[in-house]
Amino acid sequence: MALSAMLTLPMTAQDKLFTLEDLNYGGANFHNFRPKNLQLTWWGDRLVRTDVEECYTIDVKTGKKKLLFTLEQINEWADSNEDENRYVRHLQNVTFPYPGKPLVTVGNKKAFMLLDFKAHKVVWQDSISGQTANDWSKESRATAWVENNQLYVSDGEGRKHQLTTDGSREIVYGQSVHRDEFGITKGTFWSPDGQRLAFYRMDQSMVTDYPQVDVFPRTATYEPDKYPMAGGNAHVVTIGVFDLRTRKTTYLQTPAVNYAATALQQTCYFTNLAWSPDSRHIYLQELNRDQNDCRLVSYDAATGKRLAELYRETSDKYVEPLHPIQFLPWDASLFILQSQRDGYNHLYLYNSEGKLLKQVTQGPWVVLEVLGFNQKTKSIVFAANKEHPLHRRLYSVSVTSGQVKALESTDGVHRGVLSSSGNYLIDRFTTPTTPRCIDIVDVNKQKGVRLLTADDPWADYQQPIFECGSIKAADGTTDLYYRMVKPHDFDVNKKYPTVVYVYGGPHAHNVEASWHWASRSWETYMAQKGYIVFILDNRGSENRGRDFEQATFRQLGQVEMKDQMEGVRYLKSLPYVDADRLGVHGWSYGGFMTISLMTNYPDVFKVGVAGGPVIDWKWYEVMYGERYMDTPQQNPEGYEKCSLLRQAKNLKGKLQIITGYNDRTVVPQHCLSFLDACVKAGTQPDFFAYPGEEHNMRGHASVHLHERITQYFEDFLK
Repeated sequence: MALSAMLTLPMTAQDKLFTLEDLNYGGANFHNFRPKNLQLTWWGDRLVRTDVEECYTIDVKTGKKKLLFTLEQINEWADSNEDENRYVRHLQNVTFPYPGKPLVTVGNKKAFMLLDFKAHKVVWQDSISGQTANDWSKESRATAWVENNQLYVSDGEGRKHQLTTDGSREIVYGQSVHRDEFGITKGTFWSPDGQRLAFYRMDQSMVTDYPQVDVFPRTATYEPDKYPMAGGNAHVVTIGVFDLRTRKTTYLQTPAVNYAATALQQTCYFTNLAWSPDSRHIYLQELNRDQNDCRLVSYDAATGKRLAELYRETSDKYVEPLHPIQFLPWDASLFILQSQRDGYNHLYLYNSEGKLLKQVTQGPWVVLEVLGFNQKTKSIVFAANKEHPLHRRLYSVSVTSGQVKALESTDGVHRGVLSSSGNYLIDRFTTPTTPRCIDIVDVNKQKGVRLLTADDPWADYQQPIFECGSIKAADGTTDLYYRMVKPHDFDVNKKYPTVVYVYGGPHAHNVEASWHWASRSWETYMAQKGYIVFILDNRGSENRGRDFEQATFRQLGQVEMKDQMEGVRYLKSLPYVDADRLGVHGWSYGGFMTISLMTNYPDVFKVGVAGGPVIDWKWYEVMYGERYMDTPQQNPEGYEKCSLLRQAKNLKGKLQIITGYNDRTVVPQHCLSFLDACVKAGTQPDFFAYPGEEHNMRGHASVHLHERITQYFEDFLK
């Protein structure tokens, strides 16, 4: 398919100029410059639209809306004047958990309620004040939560059960484990019938503390953070199952941990927990510490007994399970497993004994997300970049025939939400010239009704020129895609200072066929000030297949730099790019890349701004670091080659390093050690820290941050 992304998109220039208060997400005016959106949710196959004060049903065939209830009515029915804990402030987060039943969930920071809007009364209520990790089962109406480090369950009748007594900073229950890697985002998992709760228990007593400090009290206080570094001790995870009927907890008989063994043998990662449809079995994808041997294992939820190994995948690099198995709603003996074992993430059909029945999708493209199932057609609805790596389109695939059908007809980036039966789909999409559209798609007829075509919220302002194209990677064959942002009054006869914005790491991409080619607002701010900004997705970034992603294995930064320098070579070929005024900026992995480029190519980049940079991978966390680099013990040459400490002596240009003083992702040891290396080498970077901030600046601090970044280029590049 021809790359429509090659088009140049000049925008109509107006007189108004943006400020960072307009463009930055922490800015006072930011929400005024976002494309209009609609808050939509499904009530079975009925579509519901909510805003602050009103809730409507929408006819999926005509788009016409009908008032369901108002915020005033909800508070009247909840008797919020009598009980202030029941007061609901808006309706934007309501859900309708039971198809066909007039029940809606509403709440605030203190209370969570299930309200019958036909009978005008609350039928169930739970207090959530002081809780963390709250998890409610719509089947049993039981709630699991963590309070004061202990895990509790309240059953549907309100009886409270304390499941643990030894919870602490070192023994963590019911919360995400493995530092949110492997797709893990939470720590409690209700069974389909709501009668059993599986939960994580994480023992991190053996993990070293990193000495974070709170500087705001008169006397600064010590706030240690458990941080497992590559090659060191990792936490140990087990999985418990609480049964509401017996009120007993059983632990799964997962592989034993040998504390006498080496650090590498101490850990098995238990990921992607899934329940069987009958609530009897639990499935885990178990990954060894080396992350090159993954096994799908079933367990008896009642006894904890390990039943069978259903699937195994190994690699000479790494296997990264990210998705739980999903059972077919029309056949509880069959499930879908996602794997990129053929080179691209695809769907595979297995039976409950672990027999592969077929590969459901295949081709040189990536399944990005499974949205759900259509029971009528016995098909899977999913998102993929089947047409082009920069596009995200929506499809269905027949489990029986393997036939793939497109569910919409517009190039761009589509994100879908499927109704419970799979008959209808909310399709939110954007294109490089379209801020946002929302369609309701009849999956069976492949027809849609338009609910929203958003106006351009930037229409009255000067807008840059957004372009997209491709160059070849350093291997000479692989296509890499870039975005270029130019000033609105771009003149080909002028020379422009140019900033390379870079991330470059795994599980991220910067360029796609969404509005403005997914340009960050800061790029518009820089273009407004007369800069060109260039962004290239190098090998190692996501959604391009296994080999593309794993090209950086054991040598982070090396292949990425070579590809980024191909981008620089392209920039230097353009008559309007001032090769003597090249800058580079990135955050996190992009901060690592910024300093890598500044010190490995010191005569190319005049100015750099590196935010939250990794300096040496031996100080980064176990799960991520060891996946891509192995351990420092296994790969000493790779760690030494990728360390920026050895490069500090090469710094020539102006470099500003910025960090959150309390960064718990890339701990301050990175920045401070690089500064020490520069002191010893006699090089002169600049440094700025945000007290109390973590890895990313929050709220209005982000506006300050981006003004600081901009000013550094204004001072030294322009």
